[in-house]
Amino acid sequence: MPDLESKHCVPCEGTTPPLADEAAAALLADVPGWNLEGSALTRQFRFKDFKAAMAFVNKVADLAESEQHHPDINVVWSRVTLKLTTHAIKGLSENDFIMAARINRLAGP
Repeated sequence: MPDLESKHCVPCEGTTPPLADEAAAALLADVPGWNLEGSALTRQFRFKDFKAAMAFVNKVADLAESEQHHPDINVVWSRVTLKLTTHAIKGLSENDFIMAARINRLAGP
C-alpha cells in the first residue's frame, strides 16, 4: 500500500461517508504534528518571519490547486495554521490525510 505522501487526492461526492473515528485516528499516526479537532485536521507551523511564512503558504496553495483539495489557512505574522476537512462530506476523508502528509513534506524537518 503506498504511503500517504505518494498518493493523490480523488474527488469526493456528497454520498461518500466521512472516515470513522477509528480510521481517522489510525491515519493520524502517519501525519506527525497534526491534530484531530472535531471533523478536521489542524496544524500550526512556525517560521522565522512573515516572509518565510508567506513563502510556505504559497507552496501550500500550489499543492492545493494541483490536488484540488484546499485547506483553510490562517496567517499571523510568522505562524501559519492550516485546517483540513472535506466540505463535500462534512468530515474527514483520506484526501485530508494525503494533503497533511504532502504539506509536512513541503515544510521539511
